[in-house]
Amino acid sequence: MLLENKCAIVTGGSRGIGAGIAVSLARQGADVVINYWGKTDTGYGRDGAAQAVVAEIERLGRSAIALEGDVADPATGPALVDAAVERFGKVDILAANAGICPFHGFLDMPVDLMRKVFGVNMEGAFLVSQAVANRMVEQGHGGAIVATSSISALVGGEFQSHYTPTKAGVHSLMQSVAIALGPHGIRCNSVMPGAILTDMNRESLSDPDKDAYFRKRIPLGRYGEPEDVGDVVAFLASDMARYVTGASVIVDGGMYVNLQ
Repeated sequence: MLLENKCAIVTGGSRGIGAGIAVSLARQGADVVINYWGKTDTGYGRDGAAQAVVAEIERLGRSAIALEGDVADPATGPALVDAAVERFGKVDILAANAGICPFHGFLDMPVDLMRKVFGVNMEGAFLVSQAVANRMVEQGHGGAIVATSSISALVGGEFQSHYTPTKAGVHSLMQSVAIALGPHGIRCNSVMPGAILTDMNRESLSDPDKDAYFRKRIPLGRYGEPEDVGDVVAFLASDMARYVTGASVIVDGGMYVNLQ
């Protein structure tokens, strides 16, 4: 119970890595505010996926609420903070996880698509982190912010020229705010997931050729699960990482270092 009686906000928390983070934080004792946005494609309906995560957290004996909001909207961060304070009395942890990755070629990349990805992934992380940090400073007892970057921050992607810069930006953002917020006892780190099996990429990774390629690249021999990332986020948010700030942890089964 590394996070007993803590309150966490998880953006993009209704599916995939975000859901894994929310459940991992709850397993360690945290109550959770789950942010989600838009209609899901999992058959749950507009907010059903988020409510399914809420139900899972409640089965673990913790409390959770779900709140819809686009993180690229400057009003969403303060709304999440207000909901957390109203329901749980404080905010101790932010997992800034919300992100999108609609694959597209570079030469004919629509400006609107590029701006949408930057808005959600980069501006969203900035805006929500700022809102939560202001509340943490006001509370006066520190806190932890963990943003979801990606190993895509370290390598290129032919159809990800709009995505990889945002993930590098999220990592850089955490480095800078770690300096700005350190005097307030607020630690800021990022995680860099690799090939994590989620609804977003399950169909793509089921291609036999692609599956064989990735399994050869991953020394641990399997794809990651959302909870593999969630457990690292829980560690970084806990007092076990009390002297860790401005850092990034690669969570990819060793894929990044395997260049052979």
